[in-house]
Amino acid sequence: MSIETRLAALAQPNSIAILKNIARGIEKESLRVEPSGRMAMTPHPKALGSALTHPSITTDYSEALLEFITAPSASIDEVINELEEIHSYTYQHIGDELLWVSSMPCQLGDDSSIPVGQYGSSNSGQMKTVYRLGLGHRYGRLMQTIAGIHYNFSVPDELWKQLQVLEGGNQQSLQDFKTDGYFALIRNFRRYFWLLLYLLGAAPAVCASFVRGREHDLVPLGNDSHSLHLPYATSLRMGNLGYQSDAQSSLVVCYNDIAQYSRTLKGALETPYQPYEEIGLKDAQGNYQQLTTNLLQIENEFYSPIRPKRTAAPGETPLEALENHGVEYIEVRCVDLNPLLPNGIDKPTSQFLDTFLLFCLLKDSPLTNNDEYRQITENQRRAVARGRDPELELLDGDKQRNLVEWGLSLMAEIQPVAEILDQANSTAEYSTTAELMKTRLQDNSLTPAAQLIAEMTANNETYYGMAMRKAQEHRQYFKSKALNSETAEKYRRLAEESQLKQKQIEASDSLTFDQFIADYYQ
Repeated sequence: MSIETRLAALAQPNSIAILKNIARGIEKESLRVEPSGRMAMTPHPKALGSALTHPSITTDYSEALLEFITAPSASIDEVINELEEIHSYTYQHIGDELLWVSSMPCQLGDDSSIPVGQYGSSNSGQMKTVYRLGLGHRYGRLMQTIAGIHYNFSVPDELWKQLQVLEGGNQQSLQDFKTDGYFALIRNFRRYFWLLLYLLGAAPAVCASFVRGREHDLVPLGNDSHSLHLPYATSLRMGNLGYQSDAQSSLVVCYNDIAQYSRTLKGALETPYQPYEEIGLKDAQGNYQQLTTNLLQIENEFYSPIRPKRTAAPGETPLEALENHGVEYIEVRCVDLNPLLPNGIDKPTSQFLDTFLLFCLLKDSPLTNNDEYRQITENQRRAVARGRDPELELLDGDKQRNLVEWGLSLMAEIQPVAEILDQANSTAEYSTTAELMKTRLQDNSLTPAAQLIAEMTANNETYYGMAMRKAQEHRQYFKSKALNSETAEKYRRLAEESQLKQKQIEASDSLTFDQFIADYYQ
């Protein structure tokens, strides 16, 4: 069924309001750094609560890599406002430390200098730490200091019901229909997310310390040997300097349906991998070095620009939750922190992501084969390294297409989706944002990646200098936005409750860690 038919059905007066209930949530990572720009070596601040149990403030890989999590909401304003509150509260409790504004870190020492996240003495807390130790042994700790934005997106059941009625004879349960629909969205997203790398990529350069001792094809920025870049790069975080690994390059995860997705991912969880067996499960003293010696320790180790998600019940693994209950929402993982924005993301970016994801959901989505899988990987590689090159060609089936031309033709399909979201939300902002993205395609100097390079060049700044200047500006911004006493009290209480909850979890453990791990993998 065509996207036009689906849009026409949703534009009916009795359907249009459903689109107001699209929900999104943001998970935003930021490194804590010292005033010198070096990674903070201090433990996770007590005033921010327990990283194991706090609903809004946790850590990702490193003790210094903060992760801010907003509640899902049908209001973009609410989500951005909550993200802003968390930043402001955090800045009140990290002393003279700063939040690094870029996805790519700077001023790094060697691997051993990067502190791994600590989550207390409970079995679940120790498991999180051991998993991170394993990532460090497998991929190096430097790679794990990269920060990004994860964008969680779902549409209401009423919309799925409407789409199922349109399908006519579809006899699936609503949850099975939703799960298939989200997998269709994911397939389209993977086909077209090179467009997001071009439009939103904000990591065209890195600090020379990040690639010390590694092979790379980066070149100095002007006469500045401390800053390395690729002239047309968009998002180096999404390329071979970022979340990539030789081990996973052989892993083809299938998104044609939940059964195939689950089977291919389970295979990786159960397949022994010789280099990881050589690392060993435990060291000579009997301390765990990783959770298993298989290709993946847990599902989350699989690096993908998008994931199907389901909130897991106690005792369920993420994959079991998906198999038992189907897809609940999707998580987009390819969005860089934009150093030009205090929150790293703003309302127009969120509106465009919603528009793009709804387009991916409504557009017909054929099943993927191995040839297309290889094309998707190659298009990602090209868009990362050369996305802003006006001559860049991408692979589209058996032909090559100019990125800008293809992007403009996709924007023509996306525009009606923006218009229907405008209609639903009584605004013109979605169309305005789509128009803004179109101008970025027509003029690559308007992309965040190009603007960052232009700022560094105009100010004669290193990558480090630009990021430090922005970090100090953003610190002032959040320091000036004092929280009202009620909001400050809310976050103080959440911190206190999370610490209490961690103590309760620790007190309730009855198994040894060895037994706990054995049971988990049973």
